[in-house]
Amino acid sequence: MASITTTATTTVLSTVTHTTGAPAATTTGPAPQGGILEGVLPNTFLSSNPIQLFIIQAGIIIILCRILHYPLSLLGQPRVIAEVIGGIILGPSVMARIPGFSQAIFPTASMPVLNNAANLGLILFLFLIGLEVDIRLFTSNWRVALGVSLAGMLLPFGMGWAIAWGLYNQFHHDANTVEMSFGIYGLFIGTALAITAFPVLCRILSELNMLGTPVGVTVLAAGIGNDVVGWVLLALCVAIVNNGSGLTALWVLLVAIGWVLFLVFAVKPVFHWALRKTGSIQNGPTQGMIAVTVLLVLTSAWFTSIIGVHPIFGAFLVGLICPHDGGFAIHVTEKIEDLVSVLLLPLYFALSGLSTDLGLLNDGLTWGYVIGVIAIAFTGKIIGGTLAARAMKLVWRESFSIGVLMSCKGLVELIVLNIGLQARILSQRTFTIFVVMALVTTVATTPLTKWLYPPWYRKKLEQWKRGEIDWDGNPLQPESTSQSGSLTQVQDAKIRRLLVYLRLDSLPSLFTFISLLGDERVRPQSRDVIDSGASEDTGKAPVIRKRPLEVHGLRIVELTERTSSVMKVTEGDDYARRDPVVNAFRTFSQLHDVAVSGNVIVAPEDSFAQTVLTEVSNQESDFVLIPWSEVGSNKEDQSVPCKVSTEDRFSGKPHLEFIQAVLAKAVCNTGIFIGDGFGGTAPTNDQPNLPRTISNVSMRSYQRNVFPPIADKSHKIFFPYLGGIDDRVALRFVLQLAKNPLITVTIAHLNCSEGDNEIVAVSEGSLDPTSPTSVTKNEINTEITARDTSLLATVQASLSPELASRVTFTELSVTVVSAVRRATELAKQTVGQNPRNAGDIVIVGRRHPKLPAILRTADQSSTEYDMQKTIGVFGQAMAMGGLNASVLVIQAGGSGLEQ
Repeated sequence: MASITTTATTTVLSTVTHTTGAPAATTTGPAPQGGILEGVLPNTFLSSNPIQLFIIQAGIIIILCRILHYPLSLLGQPRVIAEVIGGIILGPSVMARIPGFSQAIFPTASMPVLNNAANLGLILFLFLIGLEVDIRLFTSNWRVALGVSLAGMLLPFGMGWAIAWGLYNQFHHDANTVEMSFGIYGLFIGTALAITAFPVLCRILSELNMLGTPVGVTVLAAGIGNDVVGWVLLALCVAIVNNGSGLTALWVLLVAIGWVLFLVFAVKPVFHWALRKTGSIQNGPTQGMIAVTVLLVLTSAWFTSIIGVHPIFGAFLVGLICPHDGGFAIHVTEKIEDLVSVLLLPLYFALSGLSTDLGLLNDGLTWGYVIGVIAIAFTGKIIGGTLAARAMKLVWRESFSIGVLMSCKGLVELIVLNIGLQARILSQRTFTIFVVMALVTTVATTPLTKWLYPPWYRKKLEQWKRGEIDWDGNPLQPESTSQSGSLTQVQDAKIRRLLVYLRLDSLPSLFTFISLLGDERVRPQSRDVIDSGASEDTGKAPVIRKRPLEVHGLRIVELTERTSSVMKVTEGDDYARRDPVVNAFRTFSQLHDVAVSGNVIVAPEDSFAQTVLTEVSNQESDFVLIPWSEVGSNKEDQSVPCKVSTEDRFSGKPHLEFIQAVLAKAVCNTGIFIGDGFGGTAPTNDQPNLPRTISNVSMRSYQRNVFPPIADKSHKIFFPYLGGIDDRVALRFVLQLAKNPLITVTIAHLNCSEGDNEIVAVSEGSLDPTSPTSVTKNEINTEITARDTSLLATVQASLSPELASRVTFTELSVTVVSAVRRATELAKQTVGQNPRNAGDIVIVGRRHPKLPAILRTADQSSTEYDMQKTIGVFGQAMAMGGLNASVLVIQAGGSGLEQ
């Protein structure tokens, strides 16, 4: 039995030693000081300086894995797939077949160094998995989580036990295995087939935007239970294998349980007290508490190792006892995840690939077991998860999606298999069979989920559950009600539900906008006077406040490959409550009598536009305001604020594509706001010069200036009105803003001459066939009609005396070619003339198909061209025309198209 204990504590090294062959030349004495200058090859393993070859090995592994990950990521595959495939390529299946490759790059003598680094990465990674597991999610959904988790484990465990009988009799006597009873072998095989990869599940659900759906919540909650139970079973299996007698194994289990209780009831309270005492929960972990946390991880891993379980279980337990309050778990993950995921973890999975020899799958019987293991891995999880979810009253398609997601194996399965290989439960052939199964199940999860649970089906199912449509998609509301609602929207063009895309660099301008729209007070007419006595007492008519403006703030945080980014998604509600931008926005809006709500969504950068559009539909907004980035990027990194040039601000391709995508599929009226000192927050480039001498005067002069309050809080708006649906919507928006007494408006009617013979080489409407500015008349009528002129005359005649005193109308005769130039000149004369006020705005409609645009060939790059394609000719001219004013570009959408 002692031999079993000795062999079970070996690592992947034994298998790698068997596959890599004879080692390269090694040097045991002092390393030559001259290195390659003395003729020493750079890949020579020096026992006194092993880092030299380690760097080469790590560099090859990281580069190959990154190269493989790029095409696989386009197919929605997680990074672990590329890491395992990279290891297989470097191992005996491919590259090791090249004579001399293994001896030159992976000599046997160097493997302990590589193996130690990989296992350190594994310990830290299991700690990160523990941090990622939020038990609160399981407890809040314990009924459905328990049902799906148990059914998703029992059925594949039983089927795994059954196929283990054939594997045990066929392959258990292969080389590098130990003698054991079938019970232990069946326990391990059943556990390997029953476990689910919780970290990969989080990644897949985040990328598919499914975390908020019933499927996502159920899978995450069940995945937590599955993960914890799976690790317990694995610990049990390893403890039994590592200890020959049943009495010893029992003692190991009792000591392990005692250690768990010690961590939960003794270490956890003291650890949480220390975190609160040092402010690590409230303000982020200090460096000292990070050191304490890492020491706890290493100590727990060491203890579980010396009692004969495995170091990773101790690390996992410390992750479970770390608090999630205040985002502590996220902050700790951010501190260490890059080193683990970029350097250390790829080494571990590459070693798995080095131990995988596809050449051992060399006969029909072996391939039969490969197919059988894959079939059981799929059917056991899918049938068990589906039936349990269906029993919880989910529809069949949701239930099947849950079953498919629960069948995902991923990196957790590979860790389990490596532990089995290290303990010599699995032979190299059986290990290879299960690695192929893990790759197939993980690769198939994303496409199967997309097919079973696409976005259109999720939307339909949500409407059906709310009772808005029947199962065939037909609306259940009476048609007259919807017609009446549409008529009301057309008659009432004022903004009542506003969605604001929150960016940290645009908060001052957004705050000013909200205050102007929300601070709308009206003097009542005689029929609206409710308490005439109050009026007589005060001598003034009471101010009656209309229905408050409803504003929904949407903040989007980029979903990256980092684990901490996925954790922000899983802790979405808590993260939204802690987000300082949303909290500042919420407080400001409430102080200005605005009904407000806020949300934080973590999404990939390429789905920012769809996220905005989905939120607009969910909130039933009638206007969405999107600020243009101050730095020309979708990302927000305010750790080092910077000022960029106008060219850089308007040439960022991802940001241009984001704006274009939002406008192309706009479901309501949309405004793109390009800020320039609106709200009195004009950026300054003035930097104090360093004085040549130090004195009290010079030191005081070096201090930053204190900005006084803005005495003149007025704003001036310039609106060039040419005609078309966008201009009509913009006109109504201007008039709503004009009701604020701090605003004065100049509306310039650009009277375009009829029948001018000027030739336009390229018009705005033909900028790009795929551009949202070029739409057919059947889709939307952006042409100038007689209705535009009559509408302007009607509006001018119907203004109240108070409003008419602050709104100026002017006529300007232009041609198609000169319209933009003349409007820009008039804008420069109208706005930006008072540097002491709170900022001016130029408001323009986006689409004017007949206006001339920039001519550009296919191989040329032009910022002006891209801006015209994005915000129209008028918008580009005003934004890049050197005006000392902000620009708001408005496009009609949704009910606004009927105005």
